[in-house]
Amino acid sequence: MDIALYDETKRVKQEQLDLIEELILATAKELGLDQNFEVSITIVDNDKIQQINRDYRSIDRPTDVISFAIEDNDEEFEWLFDEEFSECTNDLPRLLGDIFISFDKIKEQASDYGHSFERELGFLTVHGFLHLNGFDHQTKEDEKAMFSLQEKILEENGLER
Repeated sequence: MDIALYDETKRVKQEQLDLIEELILATAKELGLDQNFEVSITIVDNDKIQQINRDYRSIDRPTDVISFAIEDNDEEFEWLFDEEFSECTNDLPRLLGDIFISFDKIKEQASDYGHSFERELGFLTVHGFLHLNGFDHQTKEDEKAMFSLQEKILEENGLER
């Protein structure tokens, strides 16, 4: 497994980066994922996440987390799911995608919700990683399943509300 962590803000402490990695591993274990995967997580400021949100989602405002799943049935990556290609590459890590998290939103939302920076960082990390693995919250049923799983993982890792 390869978890690439980038802190473009230069404001995240090493313990917090370690927490991100621990939560990715805990979530992967909870999902029963093969440990042969790659994911990147980048901490950015509100300006950068607003630019990403505007450019890729046509929403011109900052958000807290954005996930780009490679296995999201994007036509550009259809060749990755071709059976013949898969047979040739079964030793290569599964490329899950990229997660961008706003440092500014972590601080803001932790304050708004009355919990720690680490709790909010953990929530957004797990949330983004679940999106990379096919979870969504477009319906009430999907939202309940996703948020219940998030809470379970956070609680098991000492990040209760």
